[in-house]
Amino acid sequence: MGLQITPPTPTSPPPNMGITKFTNCRVVLGDALVNADLWVSSVTGKVVNSQAAFFDDRLVPDVTLDLGGRIVAPGLIDCQLNGAFGFNFSSKVDNGESYADQVAFVNKKLIQTGVTSYLPTVTSQKPELYQQNLPYLGPSGAQRNFRDGSESLGAHVEGPFLNPTKNGIHDANVLRAAETIKDVIDCYGPKNVASSKVKMITVAPEVGNMTSLLPDLVDRGIVCSIGHSEATYEQALEAVSAGATMITHLFNAMRPLHHRNPGIFGVLGSVSKDTRPYFGIIADGIHLHPTTIKIAFDAHPDGLMLVTDAMHMVGLPDGRYDWTNGGDTNVIVKVGSKLLLDGSDKIAGSSISLIECVNNFLAWTGASIPQAINAVTATPAAMLGLTGVKGSFTVGADADLAIFSEEDNNGATQLVVDEVWKFGSLAFRREAASS
Repeated sequence: MGLQITPPTPTSPPPNMGITKFTNCRVVLGDALVNADLWVSSVTGKVVNSQAAFFDDRLVPDVTLDLGGRIVAPGLIDCQLNGAFGFNFSSKVDNGESYADQVAFVNKKLIQTGVTSYLPTVTSQKPELYQQNLPYLGPSGAQRNFRDGSESLGAHVEGPFLNPTKNGIHDANVLRAAETIKDVIDCYGPKNVASSKVKMITVAPEVGNMTSLLPDLVDRGIVCSIGHSEATYEQALEAVSAGATMITHLFNAMRPLHHRNPGIFGVLGSVSKDTRPYFGIIADGIHLHPTTIKIAFDAHPDGLMLVTDAMHMVGLPDGRYDWTNGGDTNVIVKVGSKLLLDGSDKIAGSSISLIECVNNFLAWTGASIPQAINAVTATPAAMLGLTGVKGSFTVGADADLAIFSEEDNNGATQLVVDEVWKFGSLAFRREAASS
């Protein structure tokens, strides 16, 4: 009987994981730009551990992209967006399908600006409007499709539990005080609160019984932010102790800094570094002087978040635009980048993009590129309790990323959005970058 040779057991080829390898790039990792490769999967939608994938799972990239030294950053996060590209999240829901279509349209346009996640923001309104709108503004969740564009992380409700003396352009007639947690829940709708449609709430802690309600709101997974407030330093400090972890558009619509009572701003220099609240800054050159922004950054650099506070006039020409304000329709006048409530000198949000805020911040503060990027990625993710999911390239994090080239603008570095990837797939490419 001759020698019998057992044929080798056939092995299956490694599964196609839709892995893209980015190489020859500078990756934003913490406070540094690191020359490193980045692997992401379009199948899992996650950042991949390249060593484990290659050596343990025998996987190789399906595509390798040489970025020619460009910057790769996590996708940008805007925590205060009132609307964009003609649609206002505070619009009345006359037709649910039409409202949903408008939100979808904003998502697909917004991702082209580098923003991959955001908090759709609804201003002070009557309870019935919140209860109609919030079901359409909750977290996108299982809709993990890069073609959908940017995703909602849950709604930011800016009001109506605000101080009428610091209402800004919010309709003072719809503002209210909460004495019990039921007052808050009934305003937004029990189903919306229970299903996490509301991710963040801006309140004036000195109004009604709000400070004592903050722990209950935090226990429900809601981020509590101080804003539109006359709170003294002591009242703001008490609110932070009770669970407020954020300040909405610092310096705007709040008691100003005073040398004998530093007000809300004072908590950035009083409590321990680990418990200081995060704070939003609108770097449009209209809401705040550049030096004011630098002072805030120097006071608490790890807490600064850039936000747009953008209205639906973003991307639209100058003109007069209707805006749902409380129970009425008001008019906002857009002239260049400035928005004013018709017939007044009150600033009505902004018409700036988040990457423009980043570039202004770079020019005005002397911050490094990683510091500026962190202010729209890692910092808002941490504020929202999403560290390891959004805002970083931690293995297993969502593979949302933006690729930037650099331009010189009178000696200042400006970042230009070349590509945006969502869940490991290309969602947007600037034409100039592909030529």
